[in-house]
Amino acid sequence: MLPFLKWAGGKRWLVQSGQLNVPSSYDRLVEPFLGGAAVFFSLEPARALLSDINPELIEAYHVVRDDPDRLKVVLEWHQEKHSREHYYEIRQKRYKDAVWRAARTLYLNRACWNGLYRVNQRGEFNVPIGTKTRIIEHDEGFSEFANVLAKADIFCQDFEVTINNSGQGDFLFVDPPYTVKHNMNGFLKYNEAIFTWEDQVRLRDSCVRAAERGAKVIVTNADHESVRQLYTDIADYSSICRTSVLAGNADYRTKTTEAVFRIIH
Repeated sequence: MLPFLKWAGGKRWLVQSGQLNVPSSYDRLVEPFLGGAAVFFSLEPARALLSDINPELIEAYHVVRDDPDRLKVVLEWHQEKHSREHYYEIRQKRYKDAVWRAARTLYLNRACWNGLYRVNQRGEFNVPIGTKTRIIEHDEGFSEFANVLAKADIFCQDFEVTINNSGQGDFLFVDPPYTVKHNMNGFLKYNEAIFTWEDQVRLRDSCVRAAERGAKVIVTNADHESVRQLYTDIADYSSICRTSVLAGNADYRTKTTEAVFRIIH
């Protein structure tokens, strides 16, 4: 099953490449950085613990799970109205109703440039409109997503809280925010703004504790020497190749690598 959101930094490409190497058996999937949930929807686990620090994103998942039919009706309204003027009007709009808020999130995600989620210093979504004309297909429904999400506990919380609740029988898939564009140039400077080095250390330590409790842990991260050193002697490391898709011009979409760490206790 493909996700209903396109998320910058998402792992749809990793799932489709067959390089994820999911454990052969586990009781529950745990994802503390949910994003577009490509791994969750690909695996469709019987049980899951999902979280993200983004409240707008988590509310959207709650609505898809709990009120998919009404959500589709509102998205179809957005499709009828879709235009440059409508996009920028909705980008500025705030709703009191949760379904309308979730529909706004999905509409902006599908209509904006490259599925990028970015807010300004006031917390306002500020990504420009993209080129899509179809926001929702006529035969698209959310009931299948709702059925899969019904098997998951979904929280808006810090990653460490989620990881601390994982252990024996869990497959912990950890995909923190990072950019690979600057792997070889200014890595710390660029990544500090989205996920601090202190958070990287805190993440590693919490993953090690989870592995000690019996969880099977896979961490994706930037393929940079500083990150590799962070996981030295505690994880099996591999470098995987992918094509960057965030450049506006296809000529600038180059091959890059990302790191995968499997923490073995």
